[in-house]
Parts: sequence; structure tokens; C-alpha cells
Amino acid sequence: MRRKLFIVGPTATGKSELAADLAHEIGAEIVSVDAFQIYRGLDLLTAKPDASTLAKARHHLIGIAPLHEEMNAKKYRHAASRAIQEIHSRGKLAIVVGGSGLYIKALTHGLMPTLKSDLKLREKLNAMSLDELGTQLARLDPEAARKIDTKNRRRLVRAVEICLLTGKVASEVVAGVGDSGWPGSAIPVTGVFVFRDREELYQRINERVESMFEHGVIDEVRATGATSATASQMIGLRQIRELLDGRMSLLQCIAEIQQATRRYAKRQLTWFRRQTNFFSLNLSLLSHNESVKCILLRMRSELRRVSEVRTTDD
Repeated sequence: MRRKLFIVGPTATGKSELAADLAHEIGAEIVSVDAFQIYRGLDLLTAKPDASTLAKARHHLIGIAPLHEEMNAKKYRHAASRAIQEIHSRGKLAIVVGGSGLYIKALTHGLMPTLKSDLKLREKLNAMSLDELGTQLARLDPEAARKIDTKNRRRLVRAVEICLLTGKVASEVVAGVGDSGWPGSAIPVTGVFVFRDREELYQRINERVESMFEHGVIDEVRATGATSATASQMIGLRQIRELLDGRMSLLQCIAEIQQATRRYAKRQLTWFRRQTNFFSLNLSLLSHNESVKCILLRMRSELRRVSEVRTTDD
């Protein structure tokens, strides 16, 4: 059980409630992977889990950063990795839940290091064919060559570049390489991609935005101070500030936030379908309790399969 279970999907799908009930059922803890729920304040605007949901299991990385602080994938990865280690030290499973693709990928794939650029080397590598790059990488780092997408020129160039610039193999330089449930990974992580039929998802989004306003999101935004460039990207923050400045009507504000959220959900759906190998689960076809049971059965089956594979390898 010293593994991670990922529950990913678009906003307003119901991931938080699903994960909380699953965590409560098996004694797990939850690590949020949401670029905006990580901030302190603006609970309504960022749709943080309510008190009853939070009470079902211990949650991490929700409301830990001040709004004026810049956040990025590197900071998130460090904080999440530390939280997961603490959860494992208690002998519990970490359930990683959210929809921020960049942060999820930073956690599963690791981060490419920042290296000083060498324009001449980059020009030389860019002039090479995919086959030549693949051959070069196989010579420099056989492990990375086995895992990498050989049709992805950018990744091939970067992997070879890392080897040549650092004198090390790319698979050692990139933290967390291979710990992924995504295409090209040799060690799959147990994960579930949850979604809903588009019409239902859009209805849930529209209703959630209306509920935010009914429960006081305008006053919540009015009370905020300075926000970092990252925090300022929250959907709805700009629109409500324009409403407060008298530059937008209430109905227009609600409609724009609903539309922006629907567009974001559409991008998330496309991104997760292309990026992950996770088991897909349409929540529109199941009751909440059926969804929890389905994920639990799938998780236990996957953990059992991985255990059998490791035993065979040993």
C-alpha cells in the first residue's frame, strides 16, 4: 500500500467527494493537486472541499500558500513529495486528487533541470534525424532510450542535450523519471481518470458558479489583498473585480465565469485523454457509492497485479 493512487479529471466532476469517501473507506490520506486550492483564502472561488468532505479524511496542500506568493510546478512537486513521504511513513496510501495537469505531470514525470543553453549544440541536435537522435540517446542513456517517445523530437533532443551537457545519464538527472502512469513509462502508477457526460458536466459547472454567488463569493473577493501573478489566474477573479469596479453587470459576470470554466473543463478533458493511461470512469453512468466501489475494486486489482509482477521479477 506504499503507493499512490491518482484520481484526475476536469473541474466540477466530483473528484473531491469521491476521493474523500474512498480515503475514509480504506484509511488513506488525500494530497490535493490543484493550482489554486493550494492558496489560502478564496475558498468559494476555488471550490475548495467543504467542511464535511474535509472531515472524512486528512487532506494535504489545501490552503497552505498566501495569495501573494508565486507558485509553480517545482514548488508544488517539492511540497507534494514531502506530504506523500509523510503519509507513507504512517503506513497509509496517498490518494492524489485534482485536475491541474502541469502539477500532476511534475509529480509523475519529475522536472527537467534548468541547464545553461548551448546554441551550437542545440543547432547540431536539431539538424539530426529522429533515428540519429534515438541512436545517440541509446548510446548515452539506454534506460531513457527505452522509455522515451522516439517520435517526440523535442524530448529526444532534450534528453541527448542533458547527457552531453551534464556528463550524466538523463534518467538520473531528471528527478522521478519512470515513476509515471503515462505513455512511455515502464512503471505504471495506479490511476483513475474520472469524467462526466458533457451536458451534465456543463450543468454542474453552471450550478456551481451560481452557488458561489449565492454564498458570498463577491464579498470573498472584495476582502482579498494583493495576489501573485499565479493566483491572479484563478477563473472568476478578474471578472468579479471588474464587477466590483462597476465595469461589469452581475449577470454578465456570472455568465463569463460559467463560460470560462466550461472552456477550462473542455481543455482538461482533452489533456487527460491524451496524456494518461489511467483507467477511465464515466461518473454519469454510476451512483456515487457505485463509483467509490468501482475505484476500490480497480485499485485493489492493480495493486495485486503489481505485487505479483514484482514477486516474479524477484
